[in-house]
Amino acid sequence: MRAVVQRVASASVTVADETVGAIGPGLLVYAAAAPDDGDADVGYLADKVANLRIFPDEHGKQNRSVLDGSGAVLLVSAFTAHADARKGRRPSFDSSASGDVAAPLIETLVQRLRAHGLAVETGRFAAAMRVASVNDGPICVLLDSRKLF
Repeated sequence: MRAVVQRVASASVTVADETVGAIGPGLLVYAAAAPDDGDADVGYLADKVANLRIFPDEHGKQNRSVLDGSGAVLLVSAFTAHADARKGRRPSFDSSASGDVAAPLIETLVQRLRAHGLAVETGRFAAAMRVASVNDGPICVLLDSRKLF
C-alpha cells in the first residue's frame, strides 16, 4: 500500500455537492492498494500514519504524532498514488489494485486507524471527489509498505 500524507490545518471531501468527510487540524491521507497487498501492508501503513512524528512539540521540533492529540485523519482512497510516470507522459496505473481488491483494504486501513484511537473521516470509494485542504507547513510525506521509497 502507498499513501501520501499531508499535515493539514483543515481538509474536507465533497461528493456531488455533499460534504462526506471533514476534519480540522490533522492528517489528510491519500491511500492506494496494489493487487497483491494484504493484512501486513495495511498494518504497516496504519502504524506509520498513526505514529508519524510530523507535528511540532513545545520547542517547535517535529516530535509529535497525530496520536499525541494533534488532530484527526481524513482518509481518501486514491488509486493514483500507485501511478507510474517513469515512462512517457501518461501515467500507468497497472500497479493499482482493482476496486474489488482495494475497497476492503482501504476499509481495513480506516478500521485500523480507528483502533489506534484516532477520529477518522473518509471520502467515498470510487466516487468523483473534490478534496479541499489547507496544508500546514507544508508537510507532505510519501509512505510505501514495500519500502520502495
